[in-house]
Order: sequence, then C-alpha cells, then structure tokens
Amino acid sequence: MKCFIAIICLLLPISTAVAESTTSADSTSERQKWIQDQLPNLVQTYQWLHTHPEVSFQEQETAQYVADQWQKSGFQVTTAVGGHGIVGILKNGPGPCLMLRCDLDALPVMEQTQLPYASEVKIELPGGATTGVMHACGHDIHMTSLVGTAQYMAEHRDLWSGTLMIIGQPAEERGAGAKAMLTDGLFKRFLKPDFAVALHVSGDKPTGNVGVLPGYALANVDSVDIRMKGRGGHGSAPHTTIDPIVQTAQLVMSLQTIVSREIKPIEPAVVTVGSIHGGTKHNIIGNECDLQLTVRSYSESVRQKVLSAIQRKAKAVAVSFDAPPPEITISEGTPSLRNDDDLTARLKRVFESTLGTDKVSVDEPSMGGEDFSRYGREGVPILMYRLGSVNQSRLDRFQALGVPAPSLHSSQYYPDVEPTLTIGILTMTGAALDLLKKNQQ
Repeated sequence: MKCFIAIICLLLPISTAVAESTTSADSTSERQKWIQDQLPNLVQTYQWLHTHPEVSFQEQETAQYVADQWQKSGFQVTTAVGGHGIVGILKNGPGPCLMLRCDLDALPVMEQTQLPYASEVKIELPGGATTGVMHACGHDIHMTSLVGTAQYMAEHRDLWSGTLMIIGQPAEERGAGAKAMLTDGLFKRFLKPDFAVALHVSGDKPTGNVGVLPGYALANVDSVDIRMKGRGGHGSAPHTTIDPIVQTAQLVMSLQTIVSREIKPIEPAVVTVGSIHGGTKHNIIGNECDLQLTVRSYSESVRQKVLSAIQRKAKAVAVSFDAPPPEITISEGTPSLRNDDDLTARLKRVFESTLGTDKVSVDEPSMGGEDFSRYGREGVPILMYRLGSVNQSRLDRFQALGVPAPSLHSSQYYPDVEPTLTIGILTMTGAALDLLKKNQQ
C-alpha cells in the first residue's frame, strides 16, 4: 500500500502536465491508469528477469522469456537473430516503421543489494574462478519497459498507424550484439526503420525524470594491447639487459601528453592505462611487459589521431632503449553514439508534455559507450534517452552521508522498480504514439 501511495504522489505532476497538453489523441492520464493496472504483472516480469540473469552470449533463457511475452501481445516474433537476439513485428496499417530496442545481457557481478529477490545466480569464469551474475546495468528494467510498451501498443492499435519493430539485443555489455544482429540481416531480413529509440536507466537521476541530449552522447570505445619487449637478465646487472618495465613506465608518462598536447582542447578524448603486467620476481628483469589501454573519443578524426599517436609513442620508446619493436593490437569497440538532432527535439517536446518541463533535462555527454550507436551508423535517426531510476529520498540520503549513489555496474545498484517502470513505459509509449501518429504527411 505504501508503494502504491508513493507512486500516485510521484505521478501527480504528470496529471497537471496532461491537462495542459492537447497534442495527442490519447490521454497521458489514460496511459498512466493502464500502466498502474498492469504494474503488478510488470513487476513480476521484472523480478523474474532480475533473478534469472545471463551474461553476454548466454542469454538463451532470457530471450525466450521476453519472446514469449511479445508473442502473447500479438507480435510476430523471430528468435536467434545474431545469436540470442529477438525481433518482434506488429504491422498496423500504412505509416513509418519505428524500432524500439532493449538489451538482454547481465554482468558477472556478485549482487550485494540485500533485496528479497536478489540474484543468486553464479557462473564459472575462464580459469575456474566463480562469480555471481546480476543486472547491475538495468537491462531488466529495459526489457520490462519494452514488454509493457509492446503490450500497450498492441492493445491500442486504434491510436496509431505504421509498423512497430521491437528488438531484444544480446551482448550489449561486450559491445557485440548490435553488430551481430546487423550482420545477421536485421535491416534486410526484416525492415529498416525510419526511427530507432531506446532508453537507459540512470543511477544518479531521480525517478520521475528523464534526460535527453542531441548530438554526441556516448563515445567511441577502443581497446589497445601493447607488449613492450626487452632482454631479460639479473636484477643486479641491469646494464646487461633491456628493461621492458622501465620502457613501460616511460611510455605511460608519454601517453599522457596525447590528449593534453596533440588534441584540440575542445575535442574530448581519454587515454587510460588500465592494466600493466610484467616481471616474475624481485631480482629478475623480464623479457616483456604488457599494457592494456582503453581509448575514448567522439569524432572519427580524433579517434584515428589518438590511436596513431599511441602506436608512434610506443615505437619511439622502444627505439630510445634500442629494444625490439613492440607488439601493438588495436581492437575497435563500439562507435560513438550520436543522437539525431531533429528526433531528439521532437521527443523532448513529447516527454515535456507527458511529464512536465521540469522533469526533462538536457544531459551532459559521457565518455561511456553503447552499441545502440551502430543502428545510427546504418542511416537510421536514433535517440537513446536516460531514465531516472532512484527515488529522490534515496539520493538525498546518499548526499547526506557524503557518498555518491551506487553507479551502474555496482554490486549495490538497484532501481526503485515501480516508479521507474511507470515513467519508462509512459515515455516510451508516448514516443511511439507520436512517431506513429495517424495521418502523418
């Protein structure tokens, strides 16, 4: 009962916004009531997904569960697209095609939330170690929001016209799922959408709020592996060796000048050395030392300039030590995510009319990555917006304690489920109804 009252109080400003909005044939308050009626079942869906997490490339049970929910709503569903990806199609007369996307995979993180439905799933990692698995990035919210949105749109076909294409994408956490689905013919076997929209939970934005950002919102993500080579020997006789660890130390410091001295100050870029492994014992100088880097950028020109500079500096350090050339491997990850300007502006107005202007913010860009970007690279206007998932009272408590709220990927992150789902479905159905509005020219 307390949770229900809290939800109603949270949504009171929405009703006020609705009274001022006449932009849609369907009423926000009616959608709100529908969501509240469905919320008990949606929470059960969420809790099942939360307690049955599966890591990237292993989402078979998750995919089947979500596919079953979409089929119950009347969608034509295809499974095993690009691995465990799923595609649902609902045609409803003439009009554009809108793609809505959720991601299926969880993370190898041991949950420490103390929730009564906390994940108890464990898996064995390569090498034999065991870890827990949890939806520490909110993909369970993403899936449940799309289950609810699909159900609403199927039950209210009189309010829209066109084709709704919903996808459940695997392996987002590995940056591989979107590419796999596209390679498997997502836009050829099915439809190439006119728009694509996704939401993503935020661990520091209060429930009841969403955030949008036109233009670059998330970064290119590349990984670089470097092996500095030397000539090993006794630690007491360094003059007989070429020390790869000293080379590595010099390289780490040299890399810091790439962003500060080679990239324009107004162009964002990050070069982080996340791992160094070299040597076996106090008095042994080894033959090699390995580094692992993550590299972030927005534009393709900056991306290539940074990657080129890393290679140049690694080779230069080796030359200065008269060492063998280093081994350098660049693994391209996800491309930067650029939200379409016009689509962002259009749906910002929809969200403001739904929630109120004070509940919709223009967010700052992040150097994180998201492979939803790949759909935009195929020429489809895209928008990924941020969904508040933590009640303001909880955020206030963290602030009073002088500690940040648990971030996404934290073993202690959890959303306040009912208000998060309510706003997720309310905004996503609002976006769908606007983009699939009847009698569009």
